[in-house]
Amino acid sequence: MTNTQKLILTQEQISLKIKRMAYQIWEEHADHKEIVMIGIAENGYILAELLTQCIESISKIKIQKIQLNINKKDPLLAPSSISQNLNKKAVILVDDVSNSGKVMLYALQPICAYLPLKISLAVLVDRKHKAYPINPNYVGHSLSTTLLDNITVVNNGKTFTAAYLD
Repeated sequence: MTNTQKLILTQEQISLKIKRMAYQIWEEHADHKEIVMIGIAENGYILAELLTQCIESISKIKIQKIQLNINKKDPLLAPSSISQNLNKKAVILVDDVSNSGKVMLYALQPICAYLPLKISLAVLVDRKHKAYPINPNYVGHSLSTTLLDNITVVNNGKTFTAAYLD
């Protein structure tokens, strides 16, 4: 942590928020036998894995995980694709932070090449200044920030250890 960073979520708080999000996802998908979690690399996929572990511990829903690689600075530079068939499946697109909504919007494009039954969005931290019409369905923590602020979610490769506001 640097002098300009402010701790907004501890590891314990993040864990509790993920657990709550998992219960919300389970409640809304209880009638589904399978969910497809698509995590945006890298932190989005870690969150998808953590949500999957939690959901599988409380329900019998099978979860297929997919990692989606997307260039967050320039999503058009290398368009993403998904080879798994998503037709008639419940899909949850997952990322660690939702900023302007741009990354989520471009991440939806390869999903929309199919006809999923339902598409939901899940984020650990949602910032409240959208430039695109993207609003997550499942949010761990909502935070109003300025356009100059940055949210950093720190991981150790398997879990999140903290989230900071820069």
